[in-house]
Amino acid sequence: MTPNLSASQRITKTVIETEHGVVAAQHSIAARVGAEVLAAGGDAVDAATAVSFAIGVVEPWMSGPAGGGGMMLWRADEGRAYALNYGMRSPKELNPDDYPLSGAGIAGDLFPWEQVVGDRNVQGAAAIAVPGLVDGVGQAHARFGRMPWRDLLLPAIELARGGLHVDWYAALIIASATRALAADPDAAALFLEDGQWPTIAGWTSLSDKRIDMSAMATSLAELADKGARELYDGDLGAAMAADVQAKGGSLSHADLRAYRASFVDLLAFSHGAGRFHVLPGLTAGPTFRDAITRLDGLGGASPGAGTYAAYANALKAAYAARLSGMGDDGEVPQSPGSTTHFSIVDRHGNMVAQTQTLLSIFGSRVVSPSTGLLMNNGIMWFDPVQGRPNSLAPDKACLMNVCPVLGETTDGTRFAFGASGGRKIVSAMVQMASFVADYGMDVGAAFHQPRIDVSGGPKIVADDSLPDDVLAALAAEHDVVTTRRTVFPYAFACPAGVMRRKDRNSGCTEIMSPWGDAIAEDQT
Repeated sequence: MTPNLSASQRITKTVIETEHGVVAAQHSIAARVGAEVLAAGGDAVDAATAVSFAIGVVEPWMSGPAGGGGMMLWRADEGRAYALNYGMRSPKELNPDDYPLSGAGIAGDLFPWEQVVGDRNVQGAAAIAVPGLVDGVGQAHARFGRMPWRDLLLPAIELARGGLHVDWYAALIIASATRALAADPDAAALFLEDGQWPTIAGWTSLSDKRIDMSAMATSLAELADKGARELYDGDLGAAMAADVQAKGGSLSHADLRAYRASFVDLLAFSHGAGRFHVLPGLTAGPTFRDAITRLDGLGGASPGAGTYAAYANALKAAYAARLSGMGDDGEVPQSPGSTTHFSIVDRHGNMVAQTQTLLSIFGSRVVSPSTGLLMNNGIMWFDPVQGRPNSLAPDKACLMNVCPVLGETTDGTRFAFGASGGRKIVSAMVQMASFVADYGMDVGAAFHQPRIDVSGGPKIVADDSLPDDVLAALAAEHDVVTTRRTVFPYAFACPAGVMRRKDRNSGCTEIMSPWGDAIAEDQT
């Protein structure tokens, strides 16, 4: 932990409680867009559709139409949950021989894979996988939406036409990736000044500096007019694929035309006073189940030393199984960065927990000039070493870290949680679900409670605000480093969630997120 940080500063977020619908998202503008949809009579899925596209404009380095992910949906009138997977796939023409190992050791991005020559699996057109987000959102809307598709994309189109406002936080994010963005001429032209310098706001004055997002606005307008499949079957998809191939990637229009998101049989299971619904297959859902069902002996009025020791042990075991045994080898496995999440509950109790991602921050750091879309780097989800369950291969599903969670407790409380943060996501979700199920916390308490991070590496990262006896108990069994929750970088995941108790709704986002907010429809 840096010694520069204030020892006296305390940051909290206000949690409202209302009979109206609530949207919790990592960007307040996107949350407000969703809340306005709810206020207009839209379903939670209508709001999710609008938020999905809007947040891809105002937070483009985290997600967007060229990304992927998954969502969990709760339908109150049916009393059941649905799981929708819109994860990415490797292109059919991808050749693993094009990703030789460098012999330089472990790569430095989100995963402990061996480094590939030129980081071709991390950055550039060769890192781009088949996106799934637009088809996934389109399928959810077609099945459950009430408002016209076009109307729900209009807020995102208007936001893109107005340009991306560069405040201090946006400037910080852009500056953190300037060197990588400069490698792609179109990314450099969009996000950097003179193609090489970070775009920054006025540090000592108010600024209305904007990044031109008009090309993205045009693409969103095409999706609004022609429907979700335009990105796959239409001219928009053809142009995007041609851009990627011109830059040396293997994504083709045939890959896009063949892509389909899918409603899948969800994982449902119980722990303590809670019952949970998560995504199955190549997501963090099975790892969440593995970890939370390993927890036992939890109790007391609040989480203590024994609780956090149990979290650490369960997460270590679950992550070891994940990294050694999961991958798309043609069947569903039996073993148990740049992302955004938002959760929505409407006044009728319908819920959405939706996670969408480009994978790394700014994805592949490649912009498709014909569409204005920032492209994903989903190929990095694969292990470049051959002969393993998750080894890189053509036409293969990516092993995602997304973990949207629907939960319910024996007292009738329901919640929809999720987070961004790559490998940190599942640690956050296991603990936060336990905070609610095992300790009866409301959404505000769960989001303010300090956490640890166990992501498969040798060290456990612990919030330095945890009591001394908790830190001592962790250190007795594990290699522990302490740090503080900060605005940047995030040592822990960045969650967003909503809760429904006795027909009253509430929501919260990561307390350190300067943009994140939970907004009720009656606040619009």
